[in-house]
Amino acid sequence: MTARRVRAGLRGWGGVGAMATACVLALTFALLLTCTAATSRTGAGATSPAAQTLPHPAEEAAEECAEPEKQTLPPSSADGPTIDAIKNRLGEKRKLIVGIDQNSYGWGYRDPNSGESGTLEGFDIDLVHRIAEDILGDADAVQFKAIPTDQRIPAIQDGRVDMVVRTMTINCARVRDVAFSAPYFRTGQQVLAPKSSPVEGYDETLAERRICTATGSTAYAQLEADRKAGRLPATADIRTTVPNQLDCLVRLQLGEVDAVVTDGALAAGQAAQDPTVQLKGEAFTTEYYGVAMKKDADDLVRRVNRILVDFRADTGDGWQASYRKWLSATMGQDPARSEPPAPEYLRRN
Repeated sequence: MTARRVRAGLRGWGGVGAMATACVLALTFALLLTCTAATSRTGAGATSPAAQTLPHPAEEAAEECAEPEKQTLPPSSADGPTIDAIKNRLGEKRKLIVGIDQNSYGWGYRDPNSGESGTLEGFDIDLVHRIAEDILGDADAVQFKAIPTDQRIPAIQDGRVDMVVRTMTINCARVRDVAFSAPYFRTGQQVLAPKSSPVEGYDETLAERRICTATGSTAYAQLEADRKAGRLPATADIRTTVPNQLDCLVRLQLGEVDAVVTDGALAAGQAAQDPTVQLKGEAFTTEYYGVAMKKDADDLVRRVNRILVDFRADTGDGWQASYRKWLSATMGQDPARSEPPAPEYLRRN
């Protein structure tokens, strides 16, 4: 597929740039909850053994979350109710509605030097076009919606978007709320700080330092958990959170914070935008990005997983080509470090 550009209806420039041993009582309570949920799905007073013993795969995944990146449905090219609803939109509304970022350099951003005002570009944008082309036969049949970090899940649940493709980490907390595709990118949390800073990485040098993260991000959750567990200095100040992770770079530039913690893939892009900052230390987590959709959108999840298989296998204009175009300059020429392992799926037909 030729990488496409689309003029979106968005305006403005946003910047160039976590079970111990279970007791019988707890198990009984969990079973009661499952039966109650099943009864509510089949109607008052109804008793459906299938509903009680075969929960939806997404519910099963949430209850047994250990490797969230493997808790997705097997690929399929078949249509279903969710895809049909997208295809049946009338006229100009017959588009895939996707939540994206317009502030992440190399992922989803607006390049003012592209000579085409309003053009969204980046790795995530390429993937969106690929999904639209497969489902609707037109790579440009997309309505982009800029979604802040902490609004990604609400936007899906409220039906404002069909999916979110926005450097969104698959984790156990999120698989309770939305369904994810198989992983399409591997990254990890890293520290970004001025080159002149005494901060050396995710270690004791963060003591008494002000750290910025995006609201609702995995970075903030990791910092909060690590400080409670003693893996992060107790004096590290993690109170500064912002709607979008790029806002942390602005706070850093203004001297309002001493360091930023975010995905290494995003931090590398920020370092490319500002030569006075750099990544400090190695990534201290391993995380995977996935396409997020509604929990009951099984057909769409399966279809996206089918598209991802093809996207990664396409050596001419697929995953690696998009990596070379948008990310190699900031993340290195070898894409192997960022390409996720072969996908694993829930064992459910």
